[in-house]
Order: sequence, then C-alpha cells, then structure tokens
Amino acid sequence: MNICAPQLANLPPSCGFAAPTLRRQRVLAVGVIGPGRVGSALLEQLRAAQPRLARDSGLELKLCGVVASKRMWLDCDDAELNGRHGGAQIWRPNDLDAFAEHVRGNDGRHALLIDCSANDAVAAHYPHWLAAGLHVVTPNKLAGSGPLSRWQAIRAACASGARFRYEATVCAGLPVVQTLRDLLDTGDELLAVDGMFSGTLAWLCNRHDGRQPFSALVREAHALGYTEPDPRDDLSGLDVARKLVILAREAGWPLSLEDVDLQGLVPPALAALPLDACMQRLEELDAPMAAKLAEAHAAGGVLRHVAQLDRHGRASVRLLVLPATHAFAHTRLTDNIVQFSTRRYCDNPLIVQGPGAGPEVTAAGVFADLLRIAESLEARA
Repeated sequence: MNICAPQLANLPPSCGFAAPTLRRQRVLAVGVIGPGRVGSALLEQLRAAQPRLARDSGLELKLCGVVASKRMWLDCDDAELNGRHGGAQIWRPNDLDAFAEHVRGNDGRHALLIDCSANDAVAAHYPHWLAAGLHVVTPNKLAGSGPLSRWQAIRAACASGARFRYEATVCAGLPVVQTLRDLLDTGDELLAVDGMFSGTLAWLCNRHDGRQPFSALVREAHALGYTEPDPRDDLSGLDVARKLVILAREAGWPLSLEDVDLQGLVPPALAALPLDACMQRLEELDAPMAAKLAEAHAAGGVLRHVAQLDRHGRASVRLLVLPATHAFAHTRLTDNIVQFSTRRYCDNPLIVQGPGAGPEVTAAGVFADLLRIAESLEARA
C-alpha cells in the first residue's frame, strides 16, 4: 500500500509549540479469510482507514492476501478485489497453512489473520497459528463455543505472545466481550449474565402482538433478510447458546453447548423436514406462539427470547414472559441487550444495548479488535 509518512508541521516560533517528533511506523501485516458479507465490509473499512491510521497513529496496515473458499490471492492491493474475484488478481488454490506463512513472512514483522469464514475447519487452525506467533481476530463463533479441548488449546497457544480476539462473536460490534473482560481484569466478580443475543428473535418478539400469525412474521423476516437462509437456524436458539458459552468461558467457566438448557421454537416435526417443506408448514408455529403471547398478556408482561447464565454456571436459552418494567421489555427492532450482574453492579446491573447484527457493525467489531492488538505493538525496523 502506498501510504505517506507523517509530515513535520511547520509551526512558526510564535505559536509556542515545538515541531512534533516523527514517530516510527508500526507495520501490521494482515490476511483476511472469508471475503463474504462481513469480510468484504471489513476490507472496505480497512482500506478507508489506512491513510488516517498511518498519519495519526503511525500504523501501517499491509493487506497481504485474501482467502476465499477455493482460492487465495496473495499481496492483493486491488480496491475492487471483492467485486472481481475471477480476474482481479493472480490466484492460487486455497492452502491455509501456506497463506498463514505468507502473511507472517520471514522478516520478523507483526502479522495478524482475520477469519470471517464461519468455518469450523478454519477455526481448527487457530492453536497452530497462535503458537507460531500470529495474532488471530474473528467473528467466527465456532472456536469460542466449540469443543472445550480446542478452546483450551487456543488459550494455551497464546503463551507465545500472540493475541486472540473475538469481540464480534457476541452481538456483532457491541462491546460485550471487552466489557466483561474489563470487569474481570479490574477484580470484579461475575454473578450472572442475561441477554437477548439474537436480532432476528428480538424483531420477532417485538412484532408478535397478536395482530398477525407468528408464521407470517417469520416469512416477513425471511423476505427482509433478517433470518438465516433457513429460519430454523435462528428459531432453534443454537446461535444464542453459542454466544452464551463464549461469555461463560470468558468468565472462566468451562461451559459447553451440551450444558445449556436450550428450548428452541421449532417442534421436532418441522425440524426434520427439508427447508421448502418446512416453509410450507410454518403455520404449525402459530398455536404454541399464540398461547405464549396470551400467557404474557395475562401476566401484564412481554414475551422475550432470553439467554441466562447464573453464578453457579447454569445456562439456559428460552422464551420467557418478562414484566413490562424489565429492561428487556423496552428493546427496539433488532436490538441486542446484555445485562451483567456483578459484585460491583449488583443492585443496578450494567447493560450494553444496541444493534447486534449486520455486516457493517460486525466488521467494525472485528476492526476494533485489530486496533486493540495494534496499540500494543512496538515499532520494528
């Protein structure tokens, strides 16, 4: 990347300020895995920020390559890469280990891999990459919520000095993981976590007021792109359970997915069907959801999809009736909200709330992790 070095200011003596000292540039080599919706948004954000970071922070971000599902482009410096995969670069077949070695180089530079792939096979490489001194940043939930043995291997590999950051695995760009980490690092004690971790389910609960069947709302959300291609991936609550596991492990509790009491919204009869057949039979969701809504109205409350983790490590994900005065009763649209109850924040829990989905905000969460790592890097010749 052609990035100009910071220029010395020509201040007249009368200003009373000495000319600033030219700082040494810190160079961070970056490789991106998975140029999909989030990865493409991230590449655009990185390119837009490069001149400002070089000028104001002395940080040069050097994009060394991009890996897609079958191909990889090395030393790519094409602003239109994501729109012209077929001919924008000289490409090679996908080889993750070769790609990691290319990004790391042999000159002792700082190097970082960003995995936006949502692929378990990519996550399996993290321990090796971290042990080799490569920093890893990801919105991929499969590492933080996958097999506990792999998670422990990832943490052990960070003894190399490499850093593993995953803010965007929980609520996209919202500072949820970092907030929890700050609480624990400053000596606070986590007592409980409660949250609405699914923008899709938040939207459905906010809209489900009895005027339309629940199935009609699911179809509308699907048409708007709020759900996964298969809406059952959202309605099952599995993605929410993964986020709860990630937070539990961040707090030091060895929770696994099978430890979560997960109560999904999809009955077994629909779960077993092909997608097209399931979409045709979504009306089977209407009666149980209408009964839940009636229960909420009778109690003067609201219906919300909530993940909970208590001080004993007990975890659950389910549809709950909450009082109308509850903080979760006042969320809007696709808002995510996380409530931390701690020794310090016991009478009035600490709340993080805002949009928790979408490629732009997710990419911003990844970018923020990259910058946190970059802040700790020393300049190298």
